[in-house]
Amino acid sequence: MTAIALLSSGLDSVTSVAAVLEKTDVKMALIFNYGQRAVEREIQNSIKICEHFGLDYRILDITWMQEITNTSLVNTDTDVPKLSMEEISDDADPSITVESANAVWVPNRNGILINIAAAYAESMDCEYVVVGFNKEEAVTFPDNSLEFITAIDDSLSYSTQNGVKVLAPLIGMDKKEIVSRAIELKAPLEYSWSCYHGADAPCGECESCTRRRRAFEAAGIKDPLLVRLGKE
Repeated sequence: MTAIALLSSGLDSVTSVAAVLEKTDVKMALIFNYGQRAVEREIQNSIKICEHFGLDYRILDITWMQEITNTSLVNTDTDVPKLSMEEISDDADPSITVESANAVWVPNRNGILINIAAAYAESMDCEYVVVGFNKEEAVTFPDNSLEFITAIDDSLSYSTQNGVKVLAPLIGMDKKEIVSRAIELKAPLEYSWSCYHGADAPCGECESCTRRRRAFEAAGIKDPLLVRLGKE
């Protein structure tokens, strides 16, 4: 099997690449700049991850997306939501995480990224686009769901001559399971960056940081990124 990987340096994308490398020849990783707050940190860490795996990569500028969204991920005049462990718990009010998801929603981001990657895949005669979609994020982000994968696979069967498909090795996992799988695979989590911000260290308060912290605590493992940064 051959593939193009989407790589943001996040926990999910790093683990998904590590997982597919067991049986898949990843020809290239695509790293995107859509004007996100953490772009410099994501690019730096993604390059480290590619070097670890020996992957070729391309950094693609799609900052035109800044013009079509007011999301707090790119709009520094808007605060990124902060969520506590209690607010993301299974028995918490679901409207809280829905509101947080809406605040960081980028119009059709995953659809755009997959279609760009599919164009690369077709041109390089690759069969798959690797993504880090998972069960936990699919609850509030519909473009992380199995239904979305099925729909976009159907679309790609028309828009690519070789019928490129989406490969999502983590689709049935929650974050705790992803951490455990990453450790098993010896994925370079010390360079994975989940925070919505791009400071020297993760903020520890945005929803992505909170979910990451919960996952490592549930797995009983110290976060390798925080260890490397001297924060753990």
